[in-house]
Amino acid sequence: MPCQEASLRAGLLFSPLVSDMWLNLEQVEQRLTTRSLGRVISYLTTTTSTQDVARREAEDGVEEGLTVVAEEQTAGRGRLGRSWVSPSGKNLYVTFVLRPGLTRLRALSMAAPLAVANALQSATGLSAALKWPNDVLVSGRKLCGILIDSELAGADVRYALVGIGINVNFDVEENSEIASIATSIKREMGAPASREHLLAALINEFERLYLDTPVPAVHSAWKERLETLGRPVTVTFRDAVHEGVAEDVGPDGSLVLRRPDGSQMVIEAGEVTLRAPGR
Repeated sequence: MPCQEASLRAGLLFSPLVSDMWLNLEQVEQRLTTRSLGRVISYLTTTTSTQDVARREAEDGVEEGLTVVAEEQTAGRGRLGRSWVSPSGKNLYVTFVLRPGLTRLRALSMAAPLAVANALQSATGLSAALKWPNDVLVSGRKLCGILIDSELAGADVRYALVGIGINVNFDVEENSEIASIATSIKREMGAPASREHLLAALINEFERLYLDTPVPAVHSAWKERLETLGRPVTVTFRDAVHEGVAEDVGPDGSLVLRRPDGSQMVIEAGEVTLRAPGR
């Protein structure tokens, strides 16, 4: 069997086990068009979280572009400390190590979900909507979760970690905790999908948006896919609950909430949960 945790500083690490359960990284490499992202992959059969591994690598000074991929996470997590169900050999669990400037750092919460939606469209034909701040939905159910961590030194960005979990061939119905709110590509298409094709498409699309696309263009494309805008929402923000209409999003990805008294409230991404009023 492949080792439980391994990493490679140059090139790709290939699993010696020929099995449908393990990613074929040679197929991923053949589809890459990137300059840096995905050109070094740390491939793990099991780990606590790709975010944990990426943080250690970032602290050790690894160059931007390292892509950490795991078959299974034993302590996967999403936003606001929630757990992320991470069964083995079914889905994609990926973290990119980046070293952006401050402007690009602020755009990551827009670029990441947009990259997932675009990659999903090109690799599977499925159309996804985005729920602020960075959930990816198909048929109204959550397909993907995104977690962005960053480390600052004063006004300088030491590194940023973009963690992405996509439900690919996961039988969501088997997990009662999320069956009513989550979905997978397999569920939507009625057949298993190629994780290799989707991973390559994701890496290619994320690098294009992160390195080659002006931030205003990323913001515009992200805003077009948001299904949250114009809808009444309840926002939990810093232990207080606010109701209103999601009126707009700022250039940094913040949400503009129009409250019942007509006043506006600007809410930074990453600090809220959203739900329909009354729920």
